[in-house]
Amino acid sequence: MLKQLLSTGRQNQRIAFFLLIAMHTAGVLGLYFEESRALFQSLTPFNLLLTAAIIFHFEEGKNIKYFIFIIFTFLFGFFIEVAGVKTGAIFGEYAYGPTLGFKLFDVPLIIGLNWAILIYITGIFSNKLSSSLWLRCTLGAAMMVVIDLLIEPVAIRFDFWQWAGSIIPVQNYLSWFLVAFLLHFIFQKLDFSKNNPLAIKLLIIEVAFFVSLNLI
Repeated sequence: MLKQLLSTGRQNQRIAFFLLIAMHTAGVLGLYFEESRALFQSLTPFNLLLTAAIIFHFEEGKNIKYFIFIIFTFLFGFFIEVAGVKTGAIFGEYAYGPTLGFKLFDVPLIIGLNWAILIYITGIFSNKLSSSLWLRCTLGAAMMVVIDLLIEPVAIRFDFWQWAGSIIPVQNYLSWFLVAFLLHFIFQKLDFSKNNPLAIKLLIIEVAFFVSLNLI
């Protein structure tokens, strides 16, 4: 039974896909209605954890380099945010609110996992667009900036984080691109299959999720 539940076969892929849709749809609706907003804000870290568990499970080539990618991206993403919050010199001056859960060095631990998820799904998508390493990295980083443009208004509204003076500096997007480019380069150079039937579907779901929250 356990082996069947942990299978990456098509039936489980379909179940996981509909679960991702249901989770993100519930998130949009829960954040839309004032009566449920506080509850769904508190559930944000759990949504990210479950999303990560689902998407990383369905990678078809789980070797040591795959796990190195996840661990390195988590740690690098987390500590670049720590440096950013502490100094204001990387992304600009900002501070995290309580929505994203437990913090270490004033940064939610879950933020490292968010970096890993986004680099992974945009990396797999960029692989479909070009055979050039440098173009893949550039396209992946550009997609990350587009996603950040969608995330920022939502993050401020629901207190994921706040910017000094309530102004998002251009520096944030430039640094986001450079950090994402570096992480995409590492993603591309590490030798694992980078084949996940849910990755691009999750990317579409994530974009739809943040577009929806920007419209409500």
